[in-house]
Amino acid sequence: MKNLILIIGLIVAGYISATAQIPPVDENGLAIGGYDVVSYFDGKAQKGNAKFTVKQNGATYRFASAAHRDAFKKEPAKYLPQFDGYCAWGVAAKDTKFPINPETFDIIDGKLYLFFNGPFDGQNFNTVLLWTEETTKLKAQAHSKWPSVKNK
Repeated sequence: MKNLILIIGLIVAGYISATAQIPPVDENGLAIGGYDVVSYFDGKAQKGNAKFTVKQNGATYRFASAAHRDAFKKEPAKYLPQFDGYCAWGVAAKDTKFPINPETFDIIDGKLYLFFNGPFDGQNFNTVLLWTEETTKLKAQAHSKWPSVKNK
């Protein structure tokens, strides 16, 4: 019985941590919750490894492999998320910086966009769904608004 309770606890803890909203850079300087920003361009959100890191703009980025780390070092601007990693929908629709769920993302025109996806007012709120309804409009709004939102 104790083992069953432990297993259930680990599953719940894993689910909570996987769906948790995080700041783009945490209080320890870790970017995107330790996710590998290069992996998004392979179509999947993948946790990075502390063995493969790069410091960029005061933040530490982790990578799943030396190859990903080296690709980032060669062209960091290619892989850095838009809006300093804040929720793209939040910038566009609400003129504010929302935290993100590092597993909720979109690649548009070779650029990485991250999104809030988690509990809000007692329900799940996935902003990427709203983003995909009006991507062209919201993308233009976000890029237009970012200079003023960035300084809030």
